[in-house]
This record gives sequence, structure tokens and C-alpha cells, in this order.
Amino acid sequence: MTIGEVARRAGLQASAIRYYEKIGLLPKTQRIGGQRRYETGVLNYLEVIDVAKRAGFRMDEIQQLFHGFGKGTPAFRRWQTLAQRKISEMDELIARAKKMKHLLEKADRCKCLDLEDCGKAFLSKNDQPSPRLRLGKRMTNEE
Repeated sequence: MTIGEVARRAGLQASAIRYYEKIGLLPKTQRIGGQRRYETGVLNYLEVIDVAKRAGFRMDEIQQLFHGFGKGTPAFRRWQTLAQRKISEMDELIARAKKMKHLLEKADRCKCLDLEDCGKAFLSKNDQPSPRLRLGKRMTNEE
């Protein structure tokens, strides 16, 4: 298959396929008359890349999925290792998003007349100000 045909079948731009090949996610392919010619198996690689991207994996993590394990490591072990790390990362992201939502809800209910009053009004007993702030003043790099 030509790169254009692979791109059409995979729903990608040809430039994405060239990029994946350049960074080692796709195996190097033969060239005939200067054009890349792909085996149909390349579509399987592209499906794995797509699944990994939709699961939130970055390119470096996808590279690790393909190349960061010993040859004998089965696919399920690779996915488990990376998924466990990503799940922890997602848990932290969710916790941070919940805190953001909580503060936005407080902002939505704000009745302060002056912005200077809002900082303290938004903090509840369990909330902590940003560690960069001390007594209402922004810390400098020297502090």
C-alpha cells in the first residue's frame, strides 16, 4: 500500500504516518521508485497507536509500549505496566480537577465587593493557600 492508501484507511494524514515512522513507532518500510510501500500489518500498529492516544498516553509512553520492554515481554504486561502508571496519573488529575471545580463553585457564589476580599473568602477550614503565597504577598524566587 502507498502512504496515501494507508493514511486513507487509517483516517490519518500522511505526515502523521511519516512522523510515526521517523520516531520508530512504525517499522521502516521498503521504497519502490522512491515511494514508501507498506504491508497491511501497518494498520495494526496504527490501531494500537490510536488506542494508546485515546487512553491518554503521550508519544514517549507509546514508544515505551513498543520498545521499552524486553523482546519476550507479552503485550498484556506492557499495557499493565503503563496503564497502572497512567491510572495513578489520572487519579491525581481527577483530584486536582475536583479541587478546581470546588473553587469555581465558590467563585460562582462569590458576593465580595472587592477582589482583595475574595482570596480569604474562598478558603474553607480545609483549604490551604498556594505555597507560593504568604500573608497575601507573592513569594519571590529568593524566599
